[in-house]
Amino acid sequence: MKQNDKILCILDERQKRDTQHLNKALNEFRQSYQQPETRREFDLSNPQALKKEMPARLADSDPRCTVSGLQKFMGEDLHSENRWKFQKEQTREWLLQQHKEWMNALADKKFADDLHDKHRLELDQRAMNLQRIDEETQRAICVTTKEFNKAQAAESEQKRKLEKQQELEDNIAEISNLLKGDLLSENPQQAVSSFGSGRVITDRWKGMSQEQLKEIRDIQMQQVLEKLRLEEEERQRNAEWDRQRVQAARAELLYERHQQRQNRELRRTLDNLNMQLSQEQKSRNSYLDEEVYANFPSGQYYTQFNTTSR
Repeated sequence: MKQNDKILCILDERQKRDTQHLNKALNEFRQSYQQPETRREFDLSNPQALKKEMPARLADSDPRCTVSGLQKFMGEDLHSENRWKFQKEQTREWLLQQHKEWMNALADKKFADDLHDKHRLELDQRAMNLQRIDEETQRAICVTTKEFNKAQAAESEQKRKLEKQQELEDNIAEISNLLKGDLLSENPQQAVSSFGSGRVITDRWKGMSQEQLKEIRDIQMQQVLEKLRLEEEERQRNAEWDRQRVQAARAELLYERHQQRQNRELRRTLDNLNMQLSQEQKSRNSYLDEEVYANFPSGQYYTQFNTTSR
């Protein structure tokens, strides 16, 4: 990828340089051989035409005099032969000048093409040299890497053989020590810990004796009996709590019933009192309507007011 990028950069640079040379040559050709003054139509758009223009009339034989000016008539062109010769010579000079310019342009183009081809060949040769150097470098790197890998593989193989031999010797020594040691011989003293008689070394301990197992079973039986006793006490305590809770619920129910009876009696008494008060109010209203407010005023009573100026 680096080589391809390098070649692409070289080709891109070469294309840019060729474009610059071609544009430069084109601009030089235009400045040298395509000036506005060399065109045949330049007189039509010459900004200095009025300053360079000849006067309207120089003499009676002025060829610019028109027929409408009555200064020159048909048949009076005395310099027509010289004028034709001058025009032919001028045309020939123009043709020769154009041919020369065309030849010079071809020569410049050929020189530019030759220069471009030469420069392109130099860039191609440089790219080929860089590619060859890169290939030689890659081959040298591959050879060096291959030799280094071979040396590493040989070293790894030798190291593996030594490790395997050492592991085999260690296994043989370990098997021999196990066969001759206290582990397989089941010596109970090997499991005694140096921190106390009640502690053992777990990786050397071969199990408990019958006395130890009997002592553990006795302790477990005592724990079972103690647990049964505690469960019985807990059951009796729960039963007592249930009995007290039932009695409390019964007492609360009796109290609620007594309260409801008292509320009913109080409600009945209040209803009787309200009925008695209602009857008394009806009797009083009847007395007021029949005895106290029996004399109602007539219309004559109301007409006696506002009858005088006073």
